[in-house]
Amino acid sequence: MTGLSLSLARGAVTSPFKRAGRPGAALPTGREVLPPAPIAPGPLAAYSRICGFAEPGPLPLTYPHVLGFPLAMRLMTGRAFPLPVLGLVHTWIEITAHRVLQPTDEPDITVYAAELTPHRRGTEVTMVTEARLAGGLVWESRSGYLSRHTTTTAAPPPAPATRRELPAVAEWRLPTDLGRRYGAASGDRNPIHLHPVTARLLGFPRHIAHGMWTVARCLAEAGGADGAESRIRSVRADFRAPVLLPSTVTYAADDTGFQVRGGDRVHLTGSVTRGV
Repeated sequence: MTGLSLSLARGAVTSPFKRAGRPGAALPTGREVLPPAPIAPGPLAAYSRICGFAEPGPLPLTYPHVLGFPLAMRLMTGRAFPLPVLGLVHTWIEITAHRVLQPTDEPDITVYAAELTPHRRGTEVTMVTEARLAGGLVWESRSGYLSRHTTTTAAPPPAPATRRELPAVAEWRLPTDLGRRYGAASGDRNPIHLHPVTARLLGFPRHIAHGMWTVARCLAEAGGADGAESRIRSVRADFRAPVLLPSTVTYAADDTGFQVRGGDRVHLTGSVTRGV
């Protein structure tokens, strides 16, 4: 059994004994670190194919998040982590690349839990992932994960945003096994993504697409066949509503923004900044 599989098993065992939203809850202060090592070409190729990134090419903007995911899981399934890992929902991510990374680079990866905040639907934790080369910060991300629970002091709902209708670019038909295939490529095998039965046990009508697959697929589409996504230096994505599997969704975009829509529902909104 791999280290990630052990973390997932530990999360399944410990989650029922953790109560999200308990007063005085605190985050672990430690950091998980992956020393510099070559990036395995097989898993990278599988990830690039499932997300649609051009091959060969620079390291996809989202891939350091995948490298750091086992470290995040180790933290989130640890005894000191206050939230149950099963059922955690990815709500947003911000990524900044300070330079373009190549598949031949050997970054060291650091992951830590930065903040625990009330949310109108429960409690949200902010996880930080950083990549360094020779001690210099070259890539960083911040992600929000929501543990849903009832709360008596819920934060106020966000102010309604003015919906900017972006032009439709492509239609994607997402198969029922997308979550299992992406889970195999990325290591993220959260049960909410794998099968209708396990998703229903955690409060979803059926299994849902990974948020990180969705944003990665958007960046790959923005790059086109020539891999121009490497000119994207930062991205902010907000996961508005789960994408149920199977389904058909529309990718819409302009020069600075993107959306994933299904009928009248917006599943994902995002914005990018580009370099030269």
